Amino acid sequence: MISTHQQHSSAATPSFAARFDRPLPRELRTDAHTLSTDAFLARYTPSSGPVRLGAWQCTDADRPATRWGPQARNYQATIAVGDRIGTSTAAASGPVAALTAMLHDRGVPVEIAAFHQLTGDGGTATFIRGSDGVRSAWAMGWADDVAQSALRAVIACANRLSE
Repeated sequence: MISTHQQHSSAATPSFAARFDRPLPRELRTDAHTLSTDAFLARYTPSSGPVRLGAWQCTDADRPATRWGPQARNYQATIAVGDRIGTSTAAASGPVAALTAMLHDRGVPVEIAAFHQLTGDGGTATFIRGSDGVRSAWAMGWADDVAQSALRAVIACANRLSE
């Protein structure tokens, strides 16, 4: 859903908030309304950092549901932390839980304190506030796929917490 506020003259640089027809998380609204898209992304979606996510998959996605309700799924990822690259696995109720468990196992704690997803401009933005137990930071991930958007937000948060 694209906001009608996005129609600006070519001389005006639209704010990041103009991409959405609903309000962003309260703590991000000032920056979202005052920063250009490029500036907002530079702040909340770092393009570099010590934590990187490579291959990602749910290894039993084709497993049928049971009558007992949702069951943990098995996930596998290639994760780099600095110059250490390795494969991690986790059983969890969803991708975000699996990724945070994998990161924790690799010495990168990220506890999700707030989670918001919004659609806009042809994709999904996931906003999370995460903590490493000492500091907290907001971060964002953007992708066509909602799960990939959330995974990117977790990695962005891990990198923001390492700054």
